[in-house]
Amino acid sequence: MDNNIMDAVEGLNDSSTKVAALVERNILPQGISLIDPAAVAKSSRQDLIALVMEIEKADRCVKANACNKLQVIAEQIRFLQKQAESILLEAERNAKLHHVACNFVKQPGHIYHLYQRDSGQFYFSMLSPEEWGNSAPLQSYKGSFRLEHDRSWTPIAELQAKNDELNLFKNILPSNKITNTLLQSVTLNTSI
Repeated sequence: MDNNIMDAVEGLNDSSTKVAALVERNILPQGISLIDPAAVAKSSRQDLIALVMEIEKADRCVKANACNKLQVIAEQIRFLQKQAESILLEAERNAKLHHVACNFVKQPGHIYHLYQRDSGQFYFSMLSPEEWGNSAPLQSYKGSFRLEHDRSWTPIAELQAKNDELNLFKNILPSNKITNTLLQSVTLNTSI
């Protein structure tokens, strides 16, 4: 995409014609005869130089404006690419976590703890490492996640940011019974 932008900028450089275009000579403008038709074609060298310089200045301004606008678009493209990558990585993580072994029905709004057995199997538990205490089986703790109502997973380290985001929605959205009920159900289990 950036190459197309650069090609467009290069196209602006191709204005190799450094000739000022003059208006065609017309000795009968709108059918009215001029008093001195020869004066219409007169122009001094300085006038032509000034005209050419004005055209070149305009060309530089047009090119600079186009470059500035294209730079903004290029930045937006890079930002959107990063967002797309982030969304794809999050979707991959969510899909993997939904396929982790589990012996219970997972409920949105609850926090689940991911472990890996010595055999290599990953599984979810309702018990945190602290709750296992000394009776923990041979396993390694891999992290804790909250299952969201949209079936996405939020790592425990990102819970505060997610809760802040949900509270922001609560403040922005119009206050009515349906909205309040939906937001209440989403934020019921937001405490860690």
